[in-house]
Amino acid sequence: MPGERLSIRDNSSVGRFHGVAASNGEAAPERHTESKQKKESGCRRWFQRACPCCFRRQNSSYDVTNGTDGVVVGGGENEEPTPPLTATGDTELNELTLVVRSINLLSGKSDRNKKEHHTDEYHSDELIIRRGQTFQMELDFSRPFNLNTDKLHLELKTGPLPQVSKKTHIIIPLVDELQDDRWEAKIVEQNVKRVKLSVNSPVNAVIGKYKLTCTTQCEKTGETTTHDPNKDIYMLFNPWCEDDTVYMESEKELKEYVLNDTGRIYYGTEMQIGARTWNFGQFDEGILEACLFVLDNSEVPPSGRGDPVNVVRVISAMINSPDDRGVLEGNWSGSYVGGTSPTAWSGSVEILRQYHKEGGTPVKYGQCWVFSGVTTTVLRCLGIPTRSVTNFQSAHDTDVSLTTDVYFDENMEPIHHLNSDSVWNFHVWNDCWMARPDLPPGLGGWQAVDSTPQETSHGTFRCGPASLAAVRSGQVYVKFDTPFVFAEVNSDKIYWQRNLDGTFSQIHSEKKAVGHCISTKAVGSDERVDITNLYKYPEGSEEERIAVETACRYGSKPDVYSSPIAEDVRVEVRMEGEGPRMGGDAQLKIVVKNTSSQPRRTTLHSQVAVMYYTGVLRDTVKKDTLNVALNPQEEKIIEWVLPYTQYQNQLVDQAALMMTLSGRVNETQQVLANQTSFRLRTPDLNIEPVGEAYVGKEMSAKITFTNPLPCTLRNVVIRVEGLGLRDLHPIKVGDVGKHANVTVTEHFIPTIAGKRKLVASLDCRQLSQVHGVADIDVRESQ
Repeated sequence: MPGERLSIRDNSSVGRFHGVAASNGEAAPERHTESKQKKESGCRRWFQRACPCCFRRQNSSYDVTNGTDGVVVGGGENEEPTPPLTATGDTELNELTLVVRSINLLSGKSDRNKKEHHTDEYHSDELIIRRGQTFQMELDFSRPFNLNTDKLHLELKTGPLPQVSKKTHIIIPLVDELQDDRWEAKIVEQNVKRVKLSVNSPVNAVIGKYKLTCTTQCEKTGETTTHDPNKDIYMLFNPWCEDDTVYMESEKELKEYVLNDTGRIYYGTEMQIGARTWNFGQFDEGILEACLFVLDNSEVPPSGRGDPVNVVRVISAMINSPDDRGVLEGNWSGSYVGGTSPTAWSGSVEILRQYHKEGGTPVKYGQCWVFSGVTTTVLRCLGIPTRSVTNFQSAHDTDVSLTTDVYFDENMEPIHHLNSDSVWNFHVWNDCWMARPDLPPGLGGWQAVDSTPQETSHGTFRCGPASLAAVRSGQVYVKFDTPFVFAEVNSDKIYWQRNLDGTFSQIHSEKKAVGHCISTKAVGSDERVDITNLYKYPEGSEEERIAVETACRYGSKPDVYSSPIAEDVRVEVRMEGEGPRMGGDAQLKIVVKNTSSQPRRTTLHSQVAVMYYTGVLRDTVKKDTLNVALNPQEEKIIEWVLPYTQYQNQLVDQAALMMTLSGRVNETQQVLANQTSFRLRTPDLNIEPVGEAYVGKEMSAKITFTNPLPCTLRNVVIRVEGLGLRDLHPIKVGDVGKHANVTVTEHFIPTIAGKRKLVASLDCRQLSQVHGVADIDVRESQ
């Protein structure tokens, strides 16, 4: 059969087959009967064909050469050419040789393997299993398998250079009883020529794609054959296995963080939290291969893929592309020529497929929520429980001070070239679940992982995994990248003023400036859940202050908390309802309160600038000076308005603005400082399914949209996709007039039954973060 390799061991055949020469070159003794002579003659011819060199040593007068039709023998005068080999020897050999005819990996969607390993949702005919758990396969032999005289072992190989010492070349013996935590196989059922094996894998097995072969040996003949079924086995992490380091106990959480192929990603500001549906699609066709391709493109060898800490760290680096040609190219410029606007993506599938199809060319373009969405897809696909997490008012500490520093000159004007630290309106990263045997006890569980390229870690743009328990308690000295994550969620905002001699003095601090409303999708529903308490103690509590001061002692400014500052005048910015809407005037309230028993006077300087959601300021659109006089215990509310005409031509992605307030109290010289970001809310795409949904039956959905701006939107495209409903499909709408309504109808044929989500996003240069989602319950065809 094709794919089989037969190896004949000559010495072991002596005494087992008629006419096989002994090692001294003498033929086996003859019996002088006619029938025996005929039988011997046939066996001699079999031996002559099987091993012509040995036969030549026995008969020196013969010249043996290989012909196209058999063995041609020439020599003595009275000798006739030997005819082609008769079937006598072949038949006896074949009857004894044990050959694997086929291997059935039982990899069907409804087969026991995929059901028990929770891999039946993968759109693949290959066997996909999880480590630390048995799986089964069926072997068909050329004859019945004899436990007493036959031997069998399996081999699995992964990577370009498999090695037993590296656990990338696995030899699986046949045993009587399976034991935990090792590669072994056991016969659990035998029916004539068919044998069913139960195969066990250890909980620390390397994940990836394995090549399978099966080797058999007959003890009677010493014959060894190796069968290559040309089938692969995919090994994943196993969060259902108690001994796997990614084990998660709750079945509901496993269903959410491993098996759910859609989710919610949050954005905006803490007072205006927006949500969008994201298609993770980890089970879609070709996605598992694409995820392993991402690992293959890294510089980490396959032998390092047994440790989830290592795998997560690799994926964190490979999802971005500045230094390793990873999956996504980041772009925060506002110009997305030659690629797709980050706000236009609504899922990971097309990104990973494109990256795989183009051989590792980074896909254009991504920003933090896209990096996070793709990271969730890859890690869930590989079997690591993962979720996307959004931190509002997320600090970016650039000097490892573990504080967010703002610098002013002598006149209280911001010194822009020194203000390299920033606070993003929001930032999206990931939590993944695993034990951390490499850290002190108690630091396992959720780990923060950030694939957005911000700062390098050991020379590579990556971040994490950082233990949330360590972040919460200020243990910034444990790996990996805990100081950076701590600063993102719990750094104090320190204001500095330049002195006449060029030095700087601390003039104000905000202890509740960053790390607000840390959000993720709830388990089992589309609701938002606040997980801020996992990242830090309640703001202002003694535990939280101890954690901050502990962390800062390991930063570049360890003495920042040496001199506390008294305050009796407070300033803040308030917003009513959902906040300003795109296309209208932005209205806010500035609140100034005197908490002392004495009158206070101050001059407030306000300026509003257009801002990227990353906290990088673009242009100032309005400046004001406000004189405020306060009686004892008085609170004043100042109405503040930004007309649409002042910002309409200035906005960038996310439609975000930053208000900075600064001033000094005349009586006490207390410095007042506050920074508040807000965004202009955009409308939703309304998706209305038409009719009932059945597998294989065409249906449609109406998508409606109203332009909120008093100007024409140019080159509008609506991108529609839905897992099990349709692949990504761009609909070119064209220009949309001011305040105009648009309705488009999308036709599609559902392919998977169950509750599905149809997602749409609007791609337009003048308007971003416009999207919508509809739930569609697809039934089996009647």
